[in-house]
Amino acid sequence: WFENSPAGEMDPVEYTLRKRLPRKLPKRRNDVYVNMKTDFKAQLVRCQKLLDGGGHREICVHAAGQQPGALQLAANTSTVELVDDLEPDDPDETGEPMTRTRNNSAIHIKVFYPDPQ
Repeated sequence: WFENSPAGEMDPVEYTLRKRLPRKLPKRRNDVYVNMKTDFKAQLVRCQKLLDGGGHREICVHAAGQQPGALQLAANTSTVELVDDLEPDDPDETGEPMTRTRNNSAIHIKVFYPDPQ
């Protein structure tokens, strides 16, 4: 069971188990490690910063716990319609606020447990 103890010689009452963190893959700037205690919103912001301004074209998210191997991913792209407000720079001018619509690309990533067979 344990590396340094001969079989049958360890009394569990005399020991306290301290679980170690798992060994990580080499840490690169575009690696993001998450677990069940990770602040999801903070990690999402970190991922966006890495992609938008960090000079990375890809990020790698590493997760452990709660059967991560059983998870599946499905990615879809779409076009979403956005509405922009155009307001006059000088509020004293007679110009009316306007709106314009534009299209933008979006990605939707679904992380899920597959249905049991």
